[in-house]
Amino acid sequence: AHFEDSGGGLVQPGGSLTLVCSVSGFPVRDYTLGWARQVPGKMVEWVAGVYKNGNDYYSDSVKGRFHISRDNRNNTVTLQMNNLRPEDTALYYCATGIDHSPISTFSFGQGRQVTVSS
Repeated sequence: AHFEDSGGGLVQPGGSLTLVCSVSGFPVRDYTLGWARQVPGKMVEWVAGVYKNGNDYYSDSVKGRFHISRDNRNNTVTLQMNNLRPEDTALYYCATGIDHSPISTFSFGQGRQVTVSS
């Protein structure tokens, strides 16, 4: 799989950012697409995912603030992040894998930095 990420950056608390990932190299429509994040020194946290049937799911830490969507025609997955908090600061990774498989089996992109700070 090849990943091409865009978006992210610096925003003040309460602001919004969007991450977009374009995936190629395999039939994206047959796999889960999602986003994980990591803070230096901490474990990777799975943030949001969308199954091949379009159903989405979120970690408790972002539920109600983040929204994930997929576009199978353009092979993209988008993470809309609203009401951002300083604790959302992390390196965000686009990922893909088989529905309901362990995250450890997923493929990950290079990552985009998101910084929430006043």
